[in-house]
Amino acid sequence: MGESSKSSSTANSSSWTSFLKSIANFNGDLSSLTAPPFILSPVSLTEYSQYWAEHPDLLLSINNAVNKNTFEPSFPSVVEYTPDLVKMLHVVRWFISTLKSQYCSRNESMGTEKKPLNPFLGELFVGKWEHEQNGSVTADLGDTVCLSEQVSHHPPITAYSIFNEKTNVSLEGYNQIKSTFSSASLSVKQYGHALLRCKNKEQQEQKDDTFLITLPSLHIEGLLLAAPFVELDSKSYIQSSSGYFAIIEYSGRGYFSGKKNSFKCKIYKSYESYIYDKEGKPSSSASQEASGSSSEKQNNKEDKKPLFVISGQWSGISNIYTSSSDEKKRKNGQVFYDASRVAAEHLHVKPIEKQNPWESRRAWEKVANAIKSGDYNLIHQEKSQLEEEQRMLRLSEQEKNTTWKTRWFDNSSINSVQNEDFVSLAKMCNLSVKNVPSGTRVGDKYDTHASASTDGSNGDEVVKHWRFVKENWANETEITL
Repeated sequence: MGESSKSSSTANSSSWTSFLKSIANFNGDLSSLTAPPFILSPVSLTEYSQYWAEHPDLLLSINNAVNKNTFEPSFPSVVEYTPDLVKMLHVVRWFISTLKSQYCSRNESMGTEKKPLNPFLGELFVGKWEHEQNGSVTADLGDTVCLSEQVSHHPPITAYSIFNEKTNVSLEGYNQIKSTFSSASLSVKQYGHALLRCKNKEQQEQKDDTFLITLPSLHIEGLLLAAPFVELDSKSYIQSSSGYFAIIEYSGRGYFSGKKNSFKCKIYKSYESYIYDKEGKPSSSASQEASGSSSEKQNNKEDKKPLFVISGQWSGISNIYTSSSDEKKRKNGQVFYDASRVAAEHLHVKPIEKQNPWESRRAWEKVANAIKSGDYNLIHQEKSQLEEEQRMLRLSEQEKNTTWKTRWFDNSSINSVQNEDFVSLAKMCNLSVKNVPSGTRVGDKYDTHASASTDGSNGDEVVKHWRFVKENWANETEITL
């Protein structure tokens, strides 16, 4: 090893140690801390929205007419496959496919988890998947479009919309993280959620299918070795407008299977079935609803058991079973998803020279190049210049008494029509609709201590959530795909 390499390694080690000390002594949200240059990623957080659709075939299959009544693997002698159940299975498989891209693809491409560039207010990332078959674009599937916008800087919030007009599938949501340090690892709570919509154009009398998806908590380990990696914990929920409910529980090495990136998912006929299976009795809301009508009571205990149990590694192979006992004994299972089966399909992004100055890769080009070349002085210089330009914009707004106007997303009141689907789905599975960690249940401490309310009573701020305004994109004249 040459002298320059040794000195660089020593400097990195010293810088990392100092960073760990600053984390341990910091009181507040860690996202505002500046990371040492060698741990920075050359990619902005606004680009992370694309990870939701890096397996577009699975996303589009949810509403593909050919697949409406088919799902493989199947257990036809054990389970009755209704169209709604088939769609739920497709949604769960697609969701599991997103986890590897979202949470461990950087380890594979960069060696360790890196801190993404912190987006500036108004930063944009756009691209599309052009679906090909046998080397040629398939017109039947059209394009799947990804739009991502940094709608807030303090706190940092990224909103996104992914849609395909041909197959009538769309996804929208937003994400915010809050980090704390404990026991040599970073704990990260995610705020926000995703809403998946599948339009029923063929059957006009049927209502569109919608799915509420919550985001897992996570922790970043390997900090003491300067080799960070992500491990998911807690749970995700998927609630379908048709009633089906899924819970995905995450664990690290040694709990379910003794392997990293482990998970277990249970799919139920309804949220009430899940509560009955978990607690041995129906939820209070279910009891009240069923008290007036015996026909609505679930008398068959089999209806309260999970229809399917899926377990394995979200970064590897998972298997599906038709009962918890089969899953525990690892018998009668079939492969549900293999994350190594197909490589992630990256979206098409136009060349940097054709991008608008507000688009992420153009805005961060000099910083990204400095990170890739390992020129730490240049990283600091270019990053500081961009951040200073943003500070000047904020000062100018203050002087003019104006506020920043978002481009494609609106922070909509919880009582607005834009939030009807979210409120309805959250109510079905007893989730809080407040601005709390994703997946918070009604009555949990984060829900009861939330400062904003749903009605603005007692002078409280009204709860709001970021929603995509399709008309704004339709009228866009400066940003192109």
